Amino acid sequence: MSDDRTTIVETTPSYSGALLGAIAIAVLAALGGLIWSYTLSSRIAHQEAALSEANQQNAKLDAQLRETNARLRVATDELGKSVGMTQKQLDQRAQDIIRREQADSARLETEQKQTAQQVSAVSSDVSGVKTDVGGVKTDLTKTQSDLATAVSQLTSMKGDLSNHSSLIARNGSELELLKHKGDRNYYEFTLTKGQKKPVGTVSLELKKADTKKSRFTVVVYADDRSYEKKDRNVDEPLQFYSGKDPALYEIVVNSIGSKNTVSGYLSTPKGAPAPPNVQ
Repeated sequence: MSDDRTTIVETTPSYSGALLGAIAIAVLAALGGLIWSYTLSSRIAHQEAALSEANQQNAKLDAQLRETNARLRVATDELGKSVGMTQKQLDQRAQDIIRREQADSARLETEQKQTAQQVSAVSSDVSGVKTDVGGVKTDLTKTQSDLATAVSQLTSMKGDLSNHSSLIARNGSELELLKHKGDRNYYEFTLTKGQKKPVGTVSLELKKADTKKSRFTVVVYADDRSYEKKDRNVDEPLQFYSGKDPALYEIVVNSIGSKNTVSGYLSTPKGAPAPPNVQ
């Protein structure tokens, strides 16, 4: 006996490799598109942020530029005012200088006229002075002649040192003649008995005075030494040497007083030292 059996075969659908490959490509393309979109969005957002910042900077710079322009306009206005004021001052200064120069010119002209008048007057005075000088020269020549004549009439006496004689004055008038002769220095003195008195650069002391006999005794102190001139006569030259380079000094007593006094003069060479109080 045979069994009739029916065999049922279940079939499973199968896909081809081409379809699977297409699906994979589509998926990859979708993923790539998503990634590209994200990246593009990020870049766009970054550029927008940069653009916004740039706009802000531009706005800030524009504000600063407007502020700077405003300051420049203010400074320009002030400078214009300052320049205008300075120009006004310069014009005033120029006018002042012109007025001062005109005044100086007028003053100079006046001074020149005055100077010319003064020069003319001085010229007249000089002419008069020349005339006076001529007269003075004539008088001086006559005076010198009279002096020479008077000096020649003075007495020449020999001093108490050998071989030394000199002109002596016997009174005040003759002493003035000797002074004008100018070849020696003369110091007048009056001595009182018992008193040491500086005369010139020496000192003198009267020891004795005899009015009746016209004789006297004096002591001379010079160069840390003393010289006694004993029993000498009136108008007699009493001579001695004094100084670092010894020079001839002379003492002449012209008169003897009634109260033990004598008067006369000391004569020293022209180049001899002078006392401190004599210039």
